[in-house]
Amino acid sequence: MKEISLPQIIFGTSGLGNLYVALPDDAKRAIVAESVRCSPKPAVFDSAGKYGAGLALESLGLCLTQLNVKPSDVLISNKLGWLRTALKTTEPTFEPGVWRDLKYDAIQRISYHGILECYEQGNELLGNYRAELVSVHDPDEYLAKAKSEQDQAQRYRDILEAYRALNELKRDGKVKAIGVGSKDWRIIKKITHDVKLDWVMIANSMTVHSHPGELVEFMQELEKQGTLIINSAVFNGGFLTGSAYYNYRLTDPVKDKHLYRWRELFYGLCTDYKIKPAEACVAFGLNGPGVKSIAMNTTNPAKVSQNVALASLKIPTQFWKEMKQYGLVDESYASIYL
Repeated sequence: MKEISLPQIIFGTSGLGNLYVALPDDAKRAIVAESVRCSPKPAVFDSAGKYGAGLALESLGLCLTQLNVKPSDVLISNKLGWLRTALKTTEPTFEPGVWRDLKYDAIQRISYHGILECYEQGNELLGNYRAELVSVHDPDEYLAKAKSEQDQAQRYRDILEAYRALNELKRDGKVKAIGVGSKDWRIIKKITHDVKLDWVMIANSMTVHSHPGELVEFMQELEKQGTLIINSAVFNGGFLTGSAYYNYRLTDPVKDKHLYRWRELFYGLCTDYKIKPAEACVAFGLNGPGVKSIAMNTTNPAKVSQNVALASLKIPTQFWKEMKQYGLVDESYASIYL
């Protein structure tokens, strides 16, 4: 990974794939333009065949082309494992109710040949650009679909075969680095015992609200090994900044009163210190052991520069001390990270 330089903020592209809302083309282009403008070169974009059944990759490549951005000025990560297919139903089958106005469906393809097919298709969708960071996407979901222990063992072999293909791409100089993108950090840990990864993307797991000791220890292991960590979804799916969704699950103020109580206390401390909740979330997520970057998404071009600015804000040490005193941050979490 010596030739890879990752900025503190990398740009997620699920919005370019019409996540929750169908963005007009000019809005997508403005988001990409702002991302390139606000980032040190190369600007890093994180995408996936799953995002809008390839629409995010297609939109990203088209926007970069229209903006005349040099391929050398961007570094694209494509999380592989979902292949665009024909849409034969009224809405996509791979994640119903999440994506808007899609013209294609997607199926999971994790195997030696399947991952190469996803890689080739991804580059076709990107047009004049190429993905140089590649990974296996959602290995946790793939394993969760197993119908028996035997099936699960075979599926894990499929994942290892997918990494054999990615390692060959790296060996042949077609990509610069390989990693993994998963919501379940335990699956990431399992994979790292069998595969040498350059980087990992941890989603929904390492946040100011949730930072289990076992995960912190694993991140410390990765740091010692020189494996870079990209932290994603540091707002727990938006709940920590005001949404009713926690890790993409709609919450209930009665059943989930502990979450709402935590957020109420958190907001109170933020107010006391004149800190925005998003600022505290990003600072915590970025300063974890081994964390090199945070992946952030937006559907609003005006928020791109604000997101980038979040990475350089300093939070008073006393704020974190009070977070611990109120039980909002684990008492055992090392002060060196705050």
